Amino acid sequence: MNSQILKDGERIDQLFSTDVQIIQNRDVFSYSIDSVLLSRFPKLPSRGLIVDLCSGNGAVGLFASTQTQAKIVEVELQERLADMAERSIQLNQLSDQVSMVNDDLKNLLCHVPRSGVDLILCNPPYFKADETSKKNLNEHYLLARHEITTNLEEICQVSQHALKSNGRLALVHRPDRFLDILDTLRQYKLAPKRIQFVYPKANKEANMLLIEAIKDGSTDGLKILPPLIVHQDSGDYTDEIFEIYFGKNARKRP
Repeated sequence: MNSQILKDGERIDQLFSTDVQIIQNRDVFSYSIDSVLLSRFPKLPSRGLIVDLCSGNGAVGLFASTQTQAKIVEVELQERLADMAERSIQLNQLSDQVSMVNDDLKNLLCHVPRSGVDLILCNPPYFKADETSKKNLNEHYLLARHEITTNLEEICQVSQHALKSNGRLALVHRPDRFLDILDTLRQYKLAPKRIQFVYPKANKEANMLLIEAIKDGSTDGLKILPPLIVHQDSGDYTDEIFEIYFGKNARKRP
């Protein structure tokens, strides 16, 4: 069955702490640690409605599905990535819980009720469109990494309309956009509540941040969580990251 569901250049990867399998294609898109961390960062509602914006091949929403019974709607503009995500949904027999929408995220309210979403997850393009020096020539990666088809302001604006009052938006992004992120969230009445910086090693600068905001929430009570370190000095995963990837007590197994 697996060979029949794959297209040229595709493979199936698995996050070993779950049973979820993801169809990947290195030439088109592959999830990385930012997607994994985002799926684990917010407390997921046990029921209700979750939206995964800029979903790529569906990894964030599919990983999140193992921790909740909520319905999950994934939204991806690129047809090829949306097709990969749809086949991953089928592969994992999650069609009753997870659905894929191949559309521009600005049309989100055509697919979910206004003020009806409990949680929005988003791994957005990190780089501003005018940052041309590092643009990848691969169209799929270019659109995934640069704010060409969407940007931070549009994501916050759409989220503000789609979220319930006190609904939450969780983002993974780059630390050098931190002030821009805070300003844009507050512009759309999304109050930052939890922030965690992610470091490749303990002696390195942060290269990711996770941030959670609440619609119409108080601007008081912002929490800066302890730093999350990905690798030990040896290059091995830290215990916290190892557990996320392989499950509790995995290192203790013979």
